[in-house]
Amino acid sequence: MTRFFAVHRRLSPRALTTLVFTSALLTMPVAAQAQTLFYAPMQPQAFPQVQAFAPGYAPDTPRAADEDALLPDRLRRQIVGFDRNEPVGTIVIDTANTYLYYVLGNGRAMRYGVGVGREGFTWSGVQSVTRKAEWPDWHPPAEMIARQPYLPRFVAGGPGNPLGARAMYLGSSEYRIHGTNDPTTIGKFVSSGCIRLTNEDVTDLFSRVSVGARVVVLPKNAPLMAKGGDPVRKRPAVTTLPSGRQALNVSLSTVN
Repeated sequence: MTRFFAVHRRLSPRALTTLVFTSALLTMPVAAQAQTLFYAPMQPQAFPQVQAFAPGYAPDTPRAADEDALLPDRLRRQIVGFDRNEPVGTIVIDTANTYLYYVLGNGRAMRYGVGVGREGFTWSGVQSVTRKAEWPDWHPPAEMIARQPYLPRFVAGGPGNPLGARAMYLGSSEYRIHGTNDPTTIGKFVSSGCIRLTNEDVTDLFSRVSVGARVVVLPKNAPLMAKGGDPVRKRPAVTTLPSGRQALNVSLSTVN
């Protein structure tokens, strides 16, 4: 007791208060210390899971959670009545109304909204799917590079590629049914002759279509095929390209 009072006399009131507070703090749990010092302990961070676009590929641009949500109702993927007599598995492209139909049979088809060739770059005819590719690379044709020498000679597959997530090649031509990195072009006449869908839709179609599938591309003045659909749009006559070669355009956003 005598020793304690001796120490007490040697310490100032401020030092004694600090000593008592420190001793009490050391005996508290960590959470209580945080509250006493007026801050909250850092909570574990919850990181969102990253969805891989393709094995070994990390996307460099954000992707909409649901690209279909960006489309008008008429352009969203849906099952519709279908009057045209085509075998199951056939693809029919209604150029005038910017629709692609995948025939399901029994008078039904899966309908997708698409972007088609701009004025003077549309075509009609029958082709077949000769090749399928996931996250395809893009090699601009030599003719296109000759007219637009500033174009890249090669664009690796990925979200920044004009061909999008999937591509289905038609015959021996340079036409493709493919995805797009710009969903706002769906429902418009914007490409150089290729048929484009949102990445979500082209992935769905890709899973259904087999190599060898028949593809029928109708001219702009063809009658509407879906029951209860939109009225036929008034469009100029289609330009038919017998050779099936892709017409060229002047910008990266419309080359396919």
